[in-house]
Amino acid sequence: MLRSLTFWLRPAFALRVVGRFQRIVGFDRAMALASTALTALIALTILCAPLLNVVGHEDAASRIIARYSLTGGGAEAVRQIFTASEQTGTSVLGALFLLISILSFTRAEQRFFEQTWELKPLSVRNTPNALLSVAALAAYLAMAGWLRAATGGWLGFGLASALLTTPLSAGFLMLTGWLLSGRRLAWPKLLPFALAAGVLEAAYSVGATAYLPHYFSVSASRYGPVGAVFAMISTLFVIMLVLVACGALGREIGVELDRIRRGERPPDGEVRREWDSLRADLRQRWETARRRIHNGHDGEGPPPP
Repeated sequence: MLRSLTFWLRPAFALRVVGRFQRIVGFDRAMALASTALTALIALTILCAPLLNVVGHEDAASRIIARYSLTGGGAEAVRQIFTASEQTGTSVLGALFLLISILSFTRAEQRFFEQTWELKPLSVRNTPNALLSVAALAAYLAMAGWLRAATGGWLGFGLASALLTTPLSAGFLMLTGWLLSGRRLAWPKLLPFALAAGVLEAAYSVGATAYLPHYFSVSASRYGPVGAVFAMISTLFVIMLVLVACGALGREIGVELDRIRRGERPPDGEVRREWDSLRADLRQRWETARRRIHNGHDGEGPPPP
């Protein structure tokens, strides 16, 4: 078990994951996904609001307030953002614009999958699959919301709902990747990415339940609805950053598994040499820094002997 763990965490593999993350411009990709996701979620909320009112469900503002236990300025700001937009109604042209806003998010997701797995871009030719992914997103949000409502008081900090939504999130991410890649990515190729993202997103949701109410309230109390929007996009950025990082990790795990199937697995001795080389390099750096501090070296010129 220890050999398997050190094999997957060996320096060469970790550097490949970091290199993959840099090649897809991970931080910029996460910010692009977060900004389009915020627009898509607001648009999806406006389009689904009449349906929710017909079936008797709470509006989006009430759901968000209840989900994160918002009070004071945070709750009021969220209510202003969502409730006002739901009461204005939507024309045919407005509904078309909202649908385009939602599809812009799916297009950003599509570029993420295509660049991470090095696929030929499909652009607007993949619109039918993008529409299916929007329907899957709506269904996922509804099911995840129902699970959180049914298990909200279990174990504290939403831990029970996080555990139950982990397989749901993994399945949704695999379905989304399959659709937005133009059905070119087989489910086994997406499985490492989906499992890693599902687990880490669940862990983040537990932590977010603890700190987001205070963050929302402080931001909204200072800046009003703009502060609530800033809090939402900051939260979405962390979620998308985890998603992009897990994409790089899942892609490299897939590459590694293909090499193992071809019999290219490095021997245990090579893995051990990588770790020994890393430890020796870290020890040398530590000794150099310790001597600098001990001798009062100011960092200019060569280090003292």
